[in-house]
This record gives sequence, C-alpha cells and structure tokens, in this order.
Amino acid sequence: MSGQLLREYEAAIKFMNEGDDYLVVSHVQPDGDAISSTLATAWLLRKLGKRVTLVNEDTVPDRLRFMNGSELIQPLGGLSSDLRFSRIVAVDCADFKRIGRVSERFAEGYELLNIDHHPTNNLYGVANLVVPDAAATAQILYELIAAHGLKLDVEAAEMLYTGLLTDTGGFRYSNTDTRVMTTAAKLLEAGVNGHAIADRLLEAMSLPQLKLLRLGLNRMQFQYGDRVCSMLITPEDMADTGAAPEDLEGLVNYARNVEGVEAGVLFKGMRDGSVKASLRSGTTLDVSAIAASFGGGGHVRAAGCRLDGPEAMPLLLAAIGEALESL
Repeated sequence: MSGQLLREYEAAIKFMNEGDDYLVVSHVQPDGDAISSTLATAWLLRKLGKRVTLVNEDTVPDRLRFMNGSELIQPLGGLSSDLRFSRIVAVDCADFKRIGRVSERFAEGYELLNIDHHPTNNLYGVANLVVPDAAATAQILYELIAAHGLKLDVEAAEMLYTGLLTDTGGFRYSNTDTRVMTTAAKLLEAGVNGHAIADRLLEAMSLPQLKLLRLGLNRMQFQYGDRVCSMLITPEDMADTGAAPEDLEGLVNYARNVEGVEAGVLFKGMRDGSVKASLRSGTTLDVSAIAASFGGGGHVRAAGCRLDGPEAMPLLLAAIGEALESL
C-alpha cells in the first residue's frame, strides 16, 4: 500500500471515530455494490458505537432485500423533511451529483467522507478514500473493516460478498484479480452461502426483465463494422412490461457479448425526454473517457452518462466509433 493510500485509510478511520451521528448515502438507482456498501458502512459505524441513518433517493431493489438491514435504508420520501445531517459517508458515488436529492438534507457546513472505487471520482469529500484499482467499493470496505481490527459476522460478510459478486459480474470481468478472489475466499470462510447469492443475483430473471430483453433484442443495431452494438428501451416499454429500473440490470451485456462487438450500449429513454446510456467494452476501449466527454463517468470497461435527448444518441455512437478507429 502506497503512503498516499495509507493516509487515506487513516483519514477515513479518523472521520468514522470522531463523530456520533452519521448519514450513509450512495448513488441513485442503487446497484449491488451501492446497497452492500451502504449496509457494510452502517455495520462498521455501529460496531464503533455510532448512530446511523441510511437513505437513498430510490428504493432498494427487491433482489437485494435479502441482506440483513436492507429494510433500514429509507427512501428520501420517508425521511422527515426537517432532518439535517452534519456528518455524511457517501459510498460508491463517482461524483457528488450521483447522490441525488438526498444532498438536500445535508446541514450547512457538513463534512463528508467519500469512499469509492471509480477512477473518475472527483474527490468531493473532506476526506476521500478512493481506490481506483479496487474491483468494488465493497472491497475497500472489507479492508477498512480489517484496518479497524473488527471480525466479520456472517451478515456483514454476506454484504461484502454481494458487492464483490455484482461488480465483477460473477467474478468474470477483467477486474477479477487475486485480491478479489482472496477476499471472496475469506468471506466464504466466514459463512457466506455463495451459491445461493449467485443464483439469486445472476441466474434468476423476473418476467418484466425477460420482456424487456425481448424488446431490446428486437431493436438491436450494429454500427462501425459490427464492432458497436446498441439496444433501446423506451419509457413505454417500462410501463407496458411493468418493469422497475432494477430490471434493466445486465441487459447491456447482451449487446456487448455478441462475438466481434467491442462496445455495447444500452439506451434508456426517460420520461423527461433525456436518455440514459450504459456503456460496456471489451479489452481495448476506454468507455469511461467517452462517458466523461458526455458528462458521465465510470470504469474503463463499464461507464454511463445521461444525454439531453434521443438526438444525442448518434453523437455518442459516433464518439465510440471514432475512439475505436484511433486504437
């Protein structure tokens, strides 16, 4: 561990020890790593004798509610409007705006600890524990808990394993390294039922998700010598299938996994006219740089951004094509 990273861990430990009440938040439309990191951070803070409130702008996806304490993550609408928090821990948020409207409940002069693994993180905290080479924020929290000298129980181990599993695509993505597998092995030793979690999160598919997939596959388009594949899901699709935002999870991989495709894109039309784009790449293309040029961010192989409207979709595809040509 470098001297700079060691100082970041020490600053995070100091931040967690010097207060009494904490608000733990993550990004809007939380995924497996966001929810597991929120819960693991709360577990750690409670072990330190702190009072903790957990809030997200959106609700916890149904498939992630098996984790102990997930029912304690309140949607923003369920929080008393007069509550304000002075000490915040934000997990798995690449930038401040990803926290969403929960930031409206931050008190004037608040202090924030930013724990994240996205290389595009803009270090918006008074203390920043950002480890870009960590496969998941859950990996960082595993090491932070170890640095506190605390022993994991089964429930906490399950949280961390979930974050690792989901952000590595079931230990299949290129971020699956020896550090990940060593951590996963230790979490299994702590009593995690890895098979049951994988079956729930990677194998099971809801009926609305299957219907969305059928619609997305029917609209698949290939560009730039079949090196780019895109799919489109409209607001009407979401309404007609009864799908929730979590049902979009993993759909972009069907575009990316076509043989010969180097970049997969899932476009999701929003009710306000904007379009969310999820980008995935193979072994060479840096989609985080492309997403950043459109105001987004993420990882080298997985990133996202929000476009002003459908007219910007060809512009994003053109940027991907230009990047591929320059390789």
